[in-house]
Amino acid sequence: MITIEQSPTLINVAVMGEFTLSDFKQFEDQAVYKLQAPGKISLIFDLRGMLDYTPDVAWEEIKFFSSQHQHDFTKIAVVTDDQWLTWQAWLSRLFVDADIRVYKDYAEAQAWIAA
Repeated sequence: MITIEQSPTLINVAVMGEFTLSDFKQFEDQAVYKLQAPGKISLIFDLRGMLDYTPDVAWEEIKFFSSQHQHDFTKIAVVTDDQWLTWQAWLSRLFVDADIRVYKDYAEAQAWIAA
């Protein structure tokens, strides 16, 4: 399950439980709509409540960011204390030209995005 909040230049996504393809499609639809406005936007992915994700989510994420929207985001903050997710965030730098940073503290991620 996910929750999504938006402001003019930010999409804020929180994942709780299993991150499914349906959840990712919900994020994708809102992001594509948001990207129709001029300018770039930033993302916060709060993954502290995520227990697992399905393999098709990983594939959709790669497709979404690498082939379709690799230049559309300025900053991406990933909030997690999971080492595997941290490594995945660092690998994402190969596919996206956004500044990607990982935080354990949500408030620090928000401050960086706002700066």
